[in-house]
Amino acid sequence: MSSYEVNFDGLVGLTHHYAGLSFGNVASTNNKKQLANPKSAALQGLLKMKTLADMGFKQGVLPPQERPCIPTLRALGFTGDDTQIITQAAKRAPRVLSAVSSASSMWVANAATVSPSADTQDGKVHFTVANLNNKFHRSIEADTTGRALKAIFNSDTHFSHHAALPQQAILGDEGAANHNRLCSEYGRAGVELFVYGRKAFGGEIEPHKFPARQTFEASDAITRLHQLDPSNYVFIQQNPDVIDQGVFHNDVISVSNGPVLFYHELAFINQQVAFTELREKLALSGTQFVPICVPAAKVSVADAVSTYLFNSQLLTKSDGSMVIIVPQEVQNNPRVWAYLNELITSGCPINEVKVFDLKESMRNGGGPACLRLRVALKNNELKACNQGALMDDNLYSRLTRWIEKHYRDRLSEEDLADPNLLIENRRALDELTQILDLGSIYPFQL
Repeated sequence: MSSYEVNFDGLVGLTHHYAGLSFGNVASTNNKKQLANPKSAALQGLLKMKTLADMGFKQGVLPPQERPCIPTLRALGFTGDDTQIITQAAKRAPRVLSAVSSASSMWVANAATVSPSADTQDGKVHFTVANLNNKFHRSIEADTTGRALKAIFNSDTHFSHHAALPQQAILGDEGAANHNRLCSEYGRAGVELFVYGRKAFGGEIEPHKFPARQTFEASDAITRLHQLDPSNYVFIQQNPDVIDQGVFHNDVISVSNGPVLFYHELAFINQQVAFTELREKLALSGTQFVPICVPAAKVSVADAVSTYLFNSQLLTKSDGSMVIIVPQEVQNNPRVWAYLNELITSGCPINEVKVFDLKESMRNGGGPACLRLRVALKNNELKACNQGALMDDNLYSRLTRWIEKHYRDRLSEEDLADPNLLIENRRALDELTQILDLGSIYPFQL
């Protein structure tokens, strides 16, 4: 095979806790104040990475971020040394301390939007870091995310990196969680499907209860930054009614792989127009569009949100068929599990399901798809990546020992006031950058 879709999964950070910071994410707000287990969370995610690598899929690792984020606290007026800053924040603004301690960077589907070289006019793989400006705790991730991506995709010959869009509401960008790509082969030109929640300058309906985080204007800007030809992309609006039911990102209601788009019946508005355009543009490269629509009569939006059926990974096996990677919550729901078993025996491209225990991530509102950033790479581009970040038996063993050594097995929001947590975080991340051969990417290292 001369091209691959490589899944780069985010390692769960040492400050993983349940603070209910993400308004619009039902699981996040419903599990607020529960006791978290950062060690278990990290090991669950790592096991998924290793299992998929053992199945023959290309798998990489993206690092967590330094938390609590001291530079942000300084910018907000807290002074003194690091210990004094944490103590002040815990006393005067505990919710701010919780936000700047969030381990949300684990959900690297929000790290960036990626366009493969087969789609771009300069023949490079393009990355635009997401600004995530709808949520304060995520808006502080962009700088470190950019440095991490440059440390892994570190060839100017093959990769082009773009900074996050300006931190303005009209340019709200949530990364690959609102971006799909359809193609016949990963290394051939495809059509990128940009899903947006609203047009900042108006003209379309919007949700009433929860925010539409991705704007059309942000997606449109990325098509220019990535040097995409109009024949290589399509815009479609997410259904505002499902956003109001907890579908805060498109990857909670649809997922693509190859020519397949697996989506809920109520995922989009003006669907027929966009699908016609998508089908016609795919046909230009000889690709037949394969939509798989899940009827609301079989899987309700509420069931989709509670199980994260669509926040799954579709992966192409060596025989060309697909396996769907789902969280255990799918298996625990009789209606959704029945539908999925019906699907894999229906003769469609998806003929296998694999279930993973990702409870720690799921309770904070992130499933299998949230935990990974898809990067389509040709063989020479894969070789040009930082090989230290690619999963194999040795890296799995080293990361397992690293987690066992550094992570706490319980963490509450009150524990964030402990200055030792920052020391533990920095010590662990300094070691991690050596394991992954990343160089200095964190503020404390710089």
